[in-house]
Amino acid sequence: MTLLRAADVSLSFGSRTLFHELTLVLEEEERVGLVGVNGSGKSTLMRILAGELRPDAGELQLRRGARVAFLPQEPAFAEEATVSGELSVAQAPLREALEQHHALAHQLGSLTGDAQARATAQLASLADRIEALGGWDTEHHARTLLDRLGVKEWDRPVAQLSGGLRKRVAIARALLSRPDLLLLDEPTNHLDADTVEWLEDALDALPGSLLLVTHDRYFLDSLVDRIVEIQPGGGLVSYPGNYQAYLEQKLVAEEEAARAEHKRGRWIAQEVAWLRRGPEARRTKSRARIERARRLMAEPRFRHPRVPELQLAEVPRLGHTVVEARDVAFGWPARELFRDVSLLVQSGDRVGIVGPNGAGKTTLLRVLLGELAPHRGTVVRGRTVRVAHFDQGRESLDPEQTVYEAAAAEEHVEIGGKTVALRDYLDDLLFPVPMQRMKVAALSGGERNRLLLARLFLQGANVLVLDEPTNDLDLPTLNVLERLLLGFTGAVLLVTHDRYFLDKVATRIVAVEGDGKVVSWPGNFTTYRSLRSQAAAATEAPGDRWAPPPAAPALVEPARPKRLGYQARRELDGMEAAIEAAEARRAAAEAELLRPEVYSDGRKAVDAQAALAAAAAEVDRLYARWAELTSLG
Repeated sequence: MTLLRAADVSLSFGSRTLFHELTLVLEEEERVGLVGVNGSGKSTLMRILAGELRPDAGELQLRRGARVAFLPQEPAFAEEATVSGELSVAQAPLREALEQHHALAHQLGSLTGDAQARATAQLASLADRIEALGGWDTEHHARTLLDRLGVKEWDRPVAQLSGGLRKRVAIARALLSRPDLLLLDEPTNHLDADTVEWLEDALDALPGSLLLVTHDRYFLDSLVDRIVEIQPGGGLVSYPGNYQAYLEQKLVAEEEAARAEHKRGRWIAQEVAWLRRGPEARRTKSRARIERARRLMAEPRFRHPRVPELQLAEVPRLGHTVVEARDVAFGWPARELFRDVSLLVQSGDRVGIVGPNGAGKTTLLRVLLGELAPHRGTVVRGRTVRVAHFDQGRESLDPEQTVYEAAAAEEHVEIGGKTVALRDYLDDLLFPVPMQRMKVAALSGGERNRLLLARLFLQGANVLVLDEPTNDLDLPTLNVLERLLLGFTGAVLLVTHDRYFLDKVATRIVAVEGDGKVVSWPGNFTTYRSLRSQAAAATEAPGDRWAPPPAAPALVEPARPKRLGYQARRELDGMEAAIEAAEARRAAAEAELLRPEVYSDGRKAVDAQAALAAAAAEVDRLYARWAELTSLG
């Protein structure tokens, strides 16, 4: 049954048409992912569906009695709002049902006959409604939800919370309202990986329909059963299945469209050549055929969707050692963020830094960069290090500047050893000349992130420090950024909660685990999670520290196995070389995928992805076997 229908929706801002006669239908119990390039109108469409914004034309039809909850990217709260007050508002329908049930149950003993039967039936109906709205113990449920989201202070004013905590309160408010349709705009921003996985489970168990905008591809893959893509010009195309199915279908559709365009071009060329022979040729043609040729020539041509062409200025030479930290500690008397951190970052490393919010990931970055002095220990940086830093708050962007002014101070920039006009560089990044005159304040969050990356990559750095770069970026831009980082010859320090991004980019994970503990693990995010689970299962005392082999710089020396047989010991002795060889094969597969003639060819790209997946699986298998061998004894 249809839950919501948006019919013939049109919306323009000045001369720019965002939507033109757009139609979207959402069914009951449906889970839909909404995708599109930055600036295509995803957040605007969500606001229209939530009733916060009226379109220029079109109508919304919502099933009678259906409740809609909307979580925007930046949630709004009343000035005097408190955490408990916001959750009480979210549970108002539940409280009302509980009060009605209590009052009717109190009256039941004084009723007889038909009145008692009607009251009993009404009580049963109210009981079903209470269960659907979240159950009987409302305050306990709300406190449990907040605690799982990391919000500890029940009565604190929302205005005193950080942006990340305000987002978590808004998520709790949306979940507690138990709507028939939940609209979520980038819900995973500011959430750590463990909380994102918990939110996946919570949304999966939530009854009702879901419309989701997110850059988290694992999140999309896990939750949705349909992908809706906003096309250039404001139309919609629907693809059944999850994110992986969407990619496969989109690749096939683009290949078919390209073949059809090739045939169309050849046919038009033949017809035009014939018609140009003069009146004698045209008299031998039927008018219908001539008209058909004209219609074909008037049709818009198929073009592959444009993606931003992120490019780097020339990377200066970088010495072997980038940063070396020895027994570093930082914190305050009441709380030590981390201690005994020993870490070596070398040229070619792509280090992902993960951990719960507030654990100290950004502080660790600042200590490694020399922006903060450690309280104990030493940090040594290479002499040739040149750092470009992406700050997650975008504080270096002036909202009153134009896009052109904010991108660079010069009219020409150096890219790949060539001098390029700034306007052309920005156009390649999907900032056409009219858009370059816009104020930064008018850009979407994803467009601001893309502008910040554009400026960052002009700095000629050999060490990229990226603090939450994936927030708000669209999926095509994320793919381009991943390819750029895979081909970067310097070192990368990366703070992000995007598990998919870490799986594709990271060569090592540094986990800031809280309580002062920081551990380095080899491999990408999936390898880290697997090794951490195996280590926890193999360690007799859960508090003991464990780290990978000396081949990958670690914070704690691994214990030598005590009860290994001869063959197992020989296998362990050769494991380091085997892992290095497997990682070399994975690196070669990554390089193959980065070749333009491969990633621009659909079939070659699929084969290269399969080869990369096989190489990565072999690396994971070897690390898992290494963990098994080192746990013996």
